[in-house]
Amino acid sequence: MPDLGKYAEAVLSAYAVSLILIAAIVALSVWRSRAIKRQLAEVEARVATTPARSSEKTQDA
Repeated sequence: MPDLGKYAEAVLSAYAVSLILIAAIVALSVWRSRAIKRQLAEVEARVATTPARSSEKTQDA
């Protein structure tokens, strides 16, 4: 490790804060991704079990 002299505390603190923030962003992204996937699965399950109305089918054709 290079000799940081009188700036060692500031530099190491900046590195520590940066690593903590990066870890927090990654953790938040993973947490949010899981929540969105869960919500999407619920919506897809709801749509898959809902029978399509016959009037909607004829309008598309």
